Amino acid sequence: MANDIQKLTLYYDGACPLCQAEILFLSGRNQEGLLEFIDINSDRYDPLEVGVSCEQALAMMYGQYADGELIHGAAVFPEAYRRANLPFLAWLFSRSVLQPILQFAYQLFAKNRHAISQALGPSVLRLVKARSKNAS
Repeated sequence: MANDIQKLTLYYDGACPLCQAEILFLSGRNQEGLLEFIDINSDRYDPLEVGVSCEQALAMMYGQYADGELIHGAAVFPEAYRRANLPFLAWLFSRSVLQPILQFAYQLFAKNRHAISQALGPSVLRLVKARSKNAS
C-alpha cells in the first residue's frame, strides 16, 4: 500500500479535544507512515508555505498530499482513513451520495467545534487515550 499512495499531512486544531482525539486515533493506526499531523497552533505550521491562513485552517480541515495538492473539508476524511488502514470508513466517507451530508455536517461541526468539544471532547479524548494505551 505504501508504494502506491502519497503521504498526506493533516492540519488540525490542537486546541480542540475532539480534533486531538481524532488525530490520536489516526496516529495509532499510522503504521505505514502515510500520515503526518501538524497542529495549526504550533510553530510547525507555516500558513505561507501551506497557502492556507490560520483562519481558513480553523474554519475547515485541510490536508496536503506530498506533491503539494491541498484538499479540504469532508474530502480529507476518506483519504486519512485510507492511509490509516480503515477501508470501510474510507469507502463510506468517499460515497458521492453522502458527500453533501458529510460536507454540511462537517461545516456545522467546524463552526461549533469548541462548544461541541467542550461538551464531548474530554470524554472522547480519554476513551481514545485509554484504547491507545491498551493497544500498546
